[in-house]
Amino acid sequence: MIKIQINKGENFNNMAEKQKTIKNAVSLQGKGLHTGQVVTMTLKPAPENSGYKFQRIDLDNQPIIKASVENVVDTSRSTVIAQNGVRVGTVEHVLSAAYGLQIDNLLIEIDASETPILDGSALPFVKAMQKAEIIEQNADKNFLVIEKNTKFSDEEHGIELQSFPDDKFSLNVMIDYNSLVLGNQYATFDCFDDYATQIAPSRTFVFLRELEVLLKNNLIKGGDLDNAIVIVEREVEQDELDRLSKLFDKPRVKVQKQGILNNIDLHFSNEPARHKLLDLMGDLALIGQPIKGKILATRPGHHANTAFAKQLKQLVKVKSKSKAPKVDLTKALFDINQIKGFLPHRYPFLLVDRILEMTENTIVGMKNVTVNETFFLGHFPQNPVMPGVLLIEAMAQTGGIFVLNTVPDPENYLTYFLKIDKVKFRRPVSPGDTVVFALKLISPIRRGIAYMSAQAFVGENLVAEGEFLAQITKNK
Repeated sequence: MIKIQINKGENFNNMAEKQKTIKNAVSLQGKGLHTGQVVTMTLKPAPENSGYKFQRIDLDNQPIIKASVENVVDTSRSTVIAQNGVRVGTVEHVLSAAYGLQIDNLLIEIDASETPILDGSALPFVKAMQKAEIIEQNADKNFLVIEKNTKFSDEEHGIELQSFPDDKFSLNVMIDYNSLVLGNQYATFDCFDDYATQIAPSRTFVFLRELEVLLKNNLIKGGDLDNAIVIVEREVEQDELDRLSKLFDKPRVKVQKQGILNNIDLHFSNEPARHKLLDLMGDLALIGQPIKGKILATRPGHHANTAFAKQLKQLVKVKSKSKAPKVDLTKALFDINQIKGFLPHRYPFLLVDRILEMTENTIVGMKNVTVNETFFLGHFPQNPVMPGVLLIEAMAQTGGIFVLNTVPDPENYLTYFLKIDKVKFRRPVSPGDTVVFALKLISPIRRGIAYMSAQAFVGENLVAEGEFLAQITKNK
């Protein structure tokens, strides 16, 4: 009997683009927008597949907070993440910079509870990462490929975000705050080469009417007139402007013709829309994977952005559970004659044509379904469909080969079902289909009992799945 050497950790991801990190550590210092604390942030290289992580080096044990949308705890004025009770606020700008520069792995050390606001844009972070030198790593990027339209909407506030399939990443943002000053603004992004010059310099904006409310709520302690565009929508007396000038320790301020304070000049005529796009990119970075797809957003904000990101993240979870293995159907680990050495089944009940791959806890087999299958004579002559119970049997036979490969004389053993659970049929299997069976151990084999999860695919489509408990026993 043929035995095989099992290879550990088979990698089926053939994407050409490589993950990236930075080569050197680099530090920045500034005030937190809401806390007003002086904070030092150090960006450091990170290993492949580690993603973005924050580390609070000011706390005991220097806890790490994973930059994941599942860790979002507050979106009232910025995006705040927390893990095990440890928080980091205003993460969107630095994450936007990393995403915009196509950096996949980054450790962000911070000695306070909030990132520095700096000039209110992502440009200082971009410059720091570029200074640290962006380098390729060996691992391939793991893209979230948008395969169907996904939508988040908040009709009450006129908010809508949608994703569409596309072969590259792009964003389209529209903002409308019923403001005579801002009007309707649009911003687009479809080329990573443009991020540093066209998106990153866009600064945050605030309406004048919001300033005092924020201050009364003990927010924007680190805000000043150097890191925000202030939109003025009404007539403002000079004494009020003088009071603001004194509050922010600035020379005399006035309202310019375009309805903004004269604290700063606009980089772009649609800078507020570009900043909303910047924020959206930073919030989408919390998914943990670069996206291939087109996203349209109307009036996006941190709450909507992260809610939408959670929807996309859920697609990742569902897809990871039902992702067809990448295998070469022309090659065989075991051909049909070798399979007969494992299984006692014969025509017309031998339902596995080939074993393609096997590791220490997985096996992949296949069956070519032809119109000559005997079961099509009665199931159903006018609309032939492979019976679901035979799909279960085919998956079980594939699992049986895996289990029998663990004994020295498989021809002297049989496998018997003990339990079939969580079986679902997703799509019909028809003549001409090639069905690929992918099985994985749920727990180690003990005393001849195997517990495996099984999935059957036609192309990329999941057609059936379930969990099987079986026992191998020696022939009497």
